[in-house]
Amino acid sequence: MADEVEMFFFPSVGGDDQIPMIDIACLFASHGVKSTIVATPNKALSFQRSIARNQDSGRPISIHPLDLPPGSELPDADMSASPFTDTCMLQESLKLLLIARRPDCIVVDTFHGWSADVIDEVGFPRIVFIGNGCFSRCAQEPESVYHVKFGQLDKFTPKQYLRTAGLEASGYSYIRAHGKTLEMVESEYDPFELPGRPKEIKMTRSQLLHFHKRPGGGKPPGGMWTSEDRSLGFLVNSFLDLEPACAEYFKKEMVKKAWVVGPVSLRIAEDMGERGQRAAIDEQSCLNWLNAKEPNSVLYVSFGSLARLTPEQLLKIAYGLEASSCSFIWAAGKILESSENGEGGREDWLPSGFEERLKESERGLIIRGWVPQLLILERPSVGGYMTLCDWNSILEGVSAGVPMATLPRSAEQLLNGKLVVDVLKIGVQADSMEWTSWNTEPGPAVDPEKVEAAVRKLMDGGEEAAEMRRRAEDLGGKARKAVEEGGSSYRDVEALIQELKNRKN
Repeated sequence: MADEVEMFFFPSVGGDDQIPMIDIACLFASHGVKSTIVATPNKALSFQRSIARNQDSGRPISIHPLDLPPGSELPDADMSASPFTDTCMLQESLKLLLIARRPDCIVVDTFHGWSADVIDEVGFPRIVFIGNGCFSRCAQEPESVYHVKFGQLDKFTPKQYLRTAGLEASGYSYIRAHGKTLEMVESEYDPFELPGRPKEIKMTRSQLLHFHKRPGGGKPPGGMWTSEDRSLGFLVNSFLDLEPACAEYFKKEMVKKAWVVGPVSLRIAEDMGERGQRAAIDEQSCLNWLNAKEPNSVLYVSFGSLARLTPEQLLKIAYGLEASSCSFIWAAGKILESSENGEGGREDWLPSGFEERLKESERGLIIRGWVPQLLILERPSVGGYMTLCDWNSILEGVSAGVPMATLPRSAEQLLNGKLVVDVLKIGVQADSMEWTSWNTEPGPAVDPEKVEAAVRKLMDGGEEAAEMRRRAEDLGGKARKAVEEGGSSYRDVEALIQELKNRKN
C-alpha cells in the first residue's frame, strides 16, 4: 500500500535501552506501522519472545537477524552486557538490508555510533533513540569545566582569555555551558545553574559526567553524539507532564525535531511478564508473597541489569535494609568483583544468617536473576522502590505511581535522581550524589545508616511519605493519560507517522 509506513528499529546489544526499544517497535506496530526489529544474531530468539503476543494479535511486527561476516562473532550478551559492545562488523549486513527493503526510516540506538555513516550513505531517514529523559539531556549537553586560579578574578572571564592568560591551573573551577559563562565555583559541592536552561536544573561539580570535566569538555567519546545533528530527529521515552519545561526546551532549543512517546511500557501492559529475559523465580509464587502483604508495606529493591555494585556495597545496603525493619523484595543482579577475581556470583555479599532471618520472619525475599519488574511494581503491597535511577527504572516506578529511594552511581543516574528527589519530590536520597565511571570504578562506599533512614522515611506512613506517594500516584495517572488516545505521547506517535507519510509523497 502506498500509504503504509515501514520502520526499522535497531536496539543496543545490552543495557537498559534494549527493552524500551522493543516496546517502541511494538508501540508503532499497534498504530499500524510495519515494524521490523533489526537484531544481532544472538538476540533474535530473545526478542521473539517479547513480540510474540503482538504477532498473535495480528500486528505487523517482525525480527530480521543481521548476518555476521565470515569468521566474525559477537560475544554472548545477556541484559547485563555493556551497551558499548562493538557491533561495527554488522555494517555491511545493515547496508544491504536497507538497500533491499528500503524502509521509510530506521530508529537507531545512540550506542550504535558507527551506524550513522552507513545509514546516511544509503540515504534513509535516521531517527536516534536516546535511553534517557529530557531533564538529563538538558543538563548534559554539553557543559565544559575549567580549573582556574581564583586570585584577583572577581568577574566572569571568557574561556579564550583564561587559556591565553595561562590560568587553567588548579584551584577554583570555571564552568561554561554552550558558550555562556557561569560562575566561579569554590568547591565540588556548590550548586550552580546552567544558563539558558530551565531553572529546575541545578548541578554541583561532583555530579558532572567525567567527559565534561576534562579540558575541552563537551561530548562523550566515540560517535555517540557526533552524528546526531545529521539525523531526522529523536525518539524519547518520556511524557510531557513528567518534565514539561525540559521537554519543551529539548524539542524547541536543542534538536531539530523530537517525539516524546512514553512511557512505552504502558502501551504493552498485556506483555508485562514477557519483557526481557525469563524470570528467575516462578512469577505466581512471587506475586502470592506480595499479595499476602498489607498495602504499601513492601519496598522493592532492584538495581537494574547493568548494576556494577561490589560485594562490600551490597553488604552495606543489606545492613541498612535489615535495620529498617521494613518488608522488602530484592532482585539481585550481577556483582562487581575485583579485577583479580573477575565478575560472578559471590554469595558472601549478605550478612551472616541474613536470608535465614528473612525466611523465618517472612519479612523479605531475595531473587537472584531476572524478575517481572512491572508485575511487581503494580502490586498494591509495593509502597516504595529503591533504584540506582537508570531512566527505564524511573519511568516504570513513575508509571506504577510508586515513590522511590534513590541510590545513583553513574551515567545519567545522578541527574535522574535529582529529578525524582528535588524536582518531582517523589523520592528520598538514600546515599551520596557523586558521579563515578560506570565501567571502571566501583564508586564510593555505601552508608548503611543513610539507607536505613531513607527506607524509614519512605515507608513509615508519615505525612511526608504520604505526600510523596500522593504525588507519585498523580504522576502515574498522568503517565497513563499520556499514552491513551488523544494524550501527548499518543499525539507524538501519530505526528511522526504522519511526517513519514508526507515524506513518501
